[in-house]
Amino acid sequence: MKIQTQRLDLMPCTAENYSDFAAQYEMGPHINMHVAELEDKPELLGWGVWMVVRRDNGKTIGDAGFKGPPDSAGVVEIGYGIAPEAQNQGFATEAVRGLIDWAFHTGKVERVIAECTHSNAASIKVLEKLGMHRTGSDEELLFWSLKKGFQENL
Repeated sequence: MKIQTQRLDLMPCTAENYSDFAAQYEMGPHINMHVAELEDKPELLGWGVWMVVRRDNGKTIGDAGFKGPPDSAGVVEIGYGIAPEAQNQGFATEAVRGLIDWAFHTGKVERVIAECTHSNAASIKVLEKLGMHRTGSDEELLFWSLKKGFQENL
């Protein structure tokens, strides 16, 4: 399973490919938890962490993915992180756009949601570029949503 965008390959992180990615990218605890969870629930493949790999040099530059499968209303939450040396080059937008498109084409997703802190200007810019709309906030976070069929720029 792989998603190809103009400059990136997105591949689900699994126990089989974990060490390859870990050799060139710092694996956060969310990745370790997802890989362990996949061992017991292989049906979660695709609904967790995807590694973001540059096609021109094969370097893993980030991770993006879903925080679990869609709920009964077809809602799935997305998150992402790009290594500092690869930021401000459009990779986050490109990776998340590819994942959102994939999710909507599964037939299981009607809405993608996201959250970021008020101070995370880079994430706010990414979410706005993806056509997501702010749906609310609390003291710490801004909440975002994109309904199927309303993708601007996808």
